Amino acid sequence: MSSSAARLALSASSRSLRSTGRFARTAPLFTHHRSFRSLSPSLLKQYGYDSSKQERVKLHNHHAFSTTSSDSGNESDTNETAEEAVAAAATAAEERAAETMEFKAETRQLLDIVTHSLYTDKEVFLRELISNASDALEKLRHVQVTNEHATIDSDMPLEIQIETNEVDSTLTISDTGIGLTKDEMVTNLGTIARSGSKAFVQDIAEGSKGNPNSAEISSDIIGKFGVGFYSAFMVGDKVEVRSKSAIESKSEEEEPHVWSSTGIGTFDISALSPDIRQNRGSSIVIHLKEGNEEFCNEATITKILKKYSNFVNFPIMLNGNRVNTQEAIWSLDPKNITDEMHTAFYKFVATAYDEPLYNLHFRADAPLDVKALFYVPSFHTEKHGMGRMEPGVNLYSKKVLVESKSADILPDWLRFVKGVVDSEDLPLSISRERSQDTALIKKLKKVLTRRFISFLATKAKKDPDTYKAEFFPEYGHFLKEGICQDFEFQDQLSKLLYFETSKTMDGELSSLDEYVSRCTPDQKEIYYLCAPNRELALNSPYLEAFNSHNKEVIFVYSAIDDFVMSNLRKFENRELITAEKGDLDFGDNDKEDGDDDDDDETSDDAKAVKGLSKEQATEFCHWLQETLPDQIESAKTTTRLVDSPAVVTDHESGALKRMMRMVDTQSVTTGAGAVLPKQNLEINPKHDLIVGIDRIRQVEPRLAKVCAEQVFDNCLVAAGLLEDGRSMLPRLNDILLCVVKGGQDGDKESDKMFLEKAEKEQPASKTNDDKEEEKDSSSQDKK
Repeated sequence: MSSSAARLALSASSRSLRSTGRFARTAPLFTHHRSFRSLSPSLLKQYGYDSSKQERVKLHNHHAFSTTSSDSGNESDTNETAEEAVAAAATAAEERAAETMEFKAETRQLLDIVTHSLYTDKEVFLRELISNASDALEKLRHVQVTNEHATIDSDMPLEIQIETNEVDSTLTISDTGIGLTKDEMVTNLGTIARSGSKAFVQDIAEGSKGNPNSAEISSDIIGKFGVGFYSAFMVGDKVEVRSKSAIESKSEEEEPHVWSSTGIGTFDISALSPDIRQNRGSSIVIHLKEGNEEFCNEATITKILKKYSNFVNFPIMLNGNRVNTQEAIWSLDPKNITDEMHTAFYKFVATAYDEPLYNLHFRADAPLDVKALFYVPSFHTEKHGMGRMEPGVNLYSKKVLVESKSADILPDWLRFVKGVVDSEDLPLSISRERSQDTALIKKLKKVLTRRFISFLATKAKKDPDTYKAEFFPEYGHFLKEGICQDFEFQDQLSKLLYFETSKTMDGELSSLDEYVSRCTPDQKEIYYLCAPNRELALNSPYLEAFNSHNKEVIFVYSAIDDFVMSNLRKFENRELITAEKGDLDFGDNDKEDGDDDDDDETSDDAKAVKGLSKEQATEFCHWLQETLPDQIESAKTTTRLVDSPAVVTDHESGALKRMMRMVDTQSVTTGAGAVLPKQNLEINPKHDLIVGIDRIRQVEPRLAKVCAEQVFDNCLVAAGLLEDGRSMLPRLNDILLCVVKGGQDGDKESDKMFLEKAEKEQPASKTNDDKEEEKDSSSQDKK
């Protein structure tokens, strides 16, 4: 009967016998069962039985006395009944008692998973074995520092040696570390997922609390899962481990042994042959599988070592030559790192040949204790048509590569940054190829991004010349991309943007903060104008109103700039407004010229000087809408124009429209452009062209219509909305022909031919007024 069964039996019997007063007489029956002795005194007392010495004697005497009294027959029956009840209860309790069992593992299947399913790339096996060798060296160094045990060959250097043998297709990885005894081979190599390094760290933590040297040694130990060694079976069909313990007492007691396995569930251990020399430490000999001969090629091994294990704490010798010559300078004090060291490290980590423009070296302790070293190259390759760059920051844990070009460390718009991030307490997957805690990595990403943006802000403030002349022209595009993608950092990134303005010199850049500092107190908006270049921006009709009111306008020259302004919307509580917006309010009460002139009989000469009256302008706008019903949504007069006849306002961005057309693959393949919506037209009633069209629309309505169409297209060109200016060429040629022919007296036939041709080339829906005007014109021609 188990202890749990005894407990249940005692409970059942006590409930059934306590009511009849027989518990005291039946309790001694339990004392003869071995399971009874396993019950605690407090549990016995809970069921009415005192396990103290006095109570034991009392009950025993009572039991003995009862069996020899005159009522012995009745008591005997009672005892038999009680014993049967207890036996039945014990049997039932034992059947109900839960059994504790251990999980079982199919060793061969587990090895197969570790070998073929755990890692994404075969070459990772070398990283795992180098890490194990580094841990063995760290353990020996700890023993030597603490003088815990006497060691052999104390003059032998701590290093990792790799030998390739292309003839025998073997790869040998040796270390001069702590080594293994036979029992340690069985314990560590014969048990999957048992990490000797993790156990070593735990022993250090328990045995040397408060010792800073022990903490430093522990932080350099890499392994913790106990599966990295078995990655050797990914490339080898047989693996041998030869080892000699570095502990003097163990080395004297036991000769070196060799552990061997083919990775199918069994392993062999035997004494190492005297013909094979094994120095202090361990040697792993991998007999490569067919098809994996590349891993005994020196060039291949060098490439893998530089990629994954270049920064381990000990020298790695490949066929007698040291491979890891580059120091992990991110772990050093920034004050002790020279510019030459930064340049050499940058060229190594970025595979570059230029010198870095900026470097940022810092340490963060939240949400993880991390060391980071970032570089900004002097140029980027995307502008040369070499495709989108990959992320440039590598993730390390204890100086061993975890993820190359990690996309989780910095946002995509910072892909131009090169460098490393190292964390000793980074939660890793069992394959150590990715971080495990996604939420934690996201927090780390925000910390690193915020720190880098702060670094750029400091550079822009302390060294504005280098920032504006070198960094921003090269990488401003990425910052603008960040504003459009990363809304959390929009405000910080907007302070790093620089633009030309209408009040700066050609090539002179100004930040948004500097723009705001030059604004008048009554200006609550920030104005910007999108144009292909500075010259076109200065000559834009949209700038005329701002010049006349002495308002500064920011010039943006690319589609992404326009997109940035649309996404940013506000800066320092000031709304960003495009100069192409209608109904601009500059805080004055300008009157439209011609409001006081109500004389409809104004002479042509007076019109040329004063422009159209209010009534004439209203009538002209109505005529424009009827003449071009498919192009104009509304037409009205404006005071914003000085030298231009008209503009379209409140339209979609021309730059954005062109950018959307570039990504619209359907329109590119079919040749069908997007339909331009109707536009809001604002005219300058003072302009000679507007006055002239108004004058001829009564006598030459078809010519007036052609001129109105050209004025409208000119507005589309100024707004960047006309997709192909070649559509205007036939009309322009005909207008020029009309001008040339118009100078010849009596050439009415040429004018008539021009008008008819213009009508055919510019089809439009005709209104009733158009038809009436054509009839009047025809009558006049006949006369």
